[in-house]
Amino acid sequence: MNATEPQIVVAGHICVDIIPAWSQTDASFASIFQPGSLNQVGPALISTGGAVSNTGIALHRLGVPVRMMGKVGPDLFGRAILDVVRSYDEALTAGMIVDPDADSSYTLVINPPGVDRIFLHCPGANNTFGANDVDLEQVRRAKVFHFGYPPLMRRMYLDDGAELATLLRAVRTLGVTTSLDMAQPDPTSEAGRVDWQRVLANVLPHVDLFAPSLDEMLFMLDRRHYDAIQRGEAARTPDATLLHGLSQRLLELGAAVVALKLGELGLYLRTSADPGRLAAGGALLSPLSAGWLGRELLTPCFVVNVAGATGAGDCTIAGLLASLLHSRTVEQAILDATAVGAASVESPDATGGVPAWKTVQSRLADVWDKHPLQISVDDWQTDAAHQVWHSPADFRTETLRP
Repeated sequence: MNATEPQIVVAGHICVDIIPAWSQTDASFASIFQPGSLNQVGPALISTGGAVSNTGIALHRLGVPVRMMGKVGPDLFGRAILDVVRSYDEALTAGMIVDPDADSSYTLVINPPGVDRIFLHCPGANNTFGANDVDLEQVRRAKVFHFGYPPLMRRMYLDDGAELATLLRAVRTLGVTTSLDMAQPDPTSEAGRVDWQRVLANVLPHVDLFAPSLDEMLFMLDRRHYDAIQRGEAARTPDATLLHGLSQRLLELGAAVVALKLGELGLYLRTSADPGRLAAGGALLSPLSAGWLGRELLTPCFVVNVAGATGAGDCTIAGLLASLLHSRTVEQAILDATAVGAASVESPDATGGVPAWKTVQSRLADVWDKHPLQISVDDWQTDAAHQVWHSPADFRTETLRP
């Protein structure tokens, strides 16, 4: 890879994360937030957060030349964000914007061991980020443009995602592969009341790789099911039928590759069976072999000592993009992505646990246990050596070869 030119541009949401150290266990967590109470915590870890920082720095740590494009204000939080990014490489800030009239975004991450995270978030400058904030001349020299967290960026979800669609359409005309991640909207916020089915219908025709979480897609495409899960009336663990149905809708809306992040349950990957769609997927997807056509795979997480889950999904995406840059097979790619996500949770911050690419490959080559698969896959076939399950509906015929 050319070390002087970015292979991947990561744009979108960026903030500073404030992560207090916790000693409380999940048994005591529910009782500590009482009016008037004083709760002692440990030192706070200050790190950058959001898709730009998490995925961008993870790619940098993996050895991928990357450029980051986000917006901050001139305040203390904005200076802290830029200082953290510079500590990795001065060049990473070349695409960052300091808006003199904006407040920087911050997130208070309540992340005690054994408890799902709670976020207190101020979107700040992310709400004013628009298509004109992306330098297309810089993007033109890259192979991939990854955009993250439009549900936390007001201009990107208004008008049924018109601004986001405009941006991604412009990027695709450059022959650059487009990649998109989402975020979970607050159901009571303006973003939570958006018609996300309409947004996805407008945006996904311009998205080559779509990598949201399962919860985000249930919220956006099957709100009744999502609400039933929240009320405890439906199972939280999906089955293969649910994953297949959701991914089918996303492929039909226009995506070429769908990666559904399943949290502690692992990663699901599905690809288009249309060779023309992959061929139109820009610099990253168009060279893929026929082994990527019409595939449906699932793998559980690797066993690690979890220090914190912040940013795990973003790091998983970084692993997947890095794998594609290394021209890996689809079976290898889902393992690469899961491995990088697993390594990331060994550190309490978002990216501190992400090692170099060679280290990831060394861990994969060694004996690295995986959690048992908790998702019902019925008649799927399994690669026992790697615990990757393959749908029997996979297309592997000669007619699909370019």
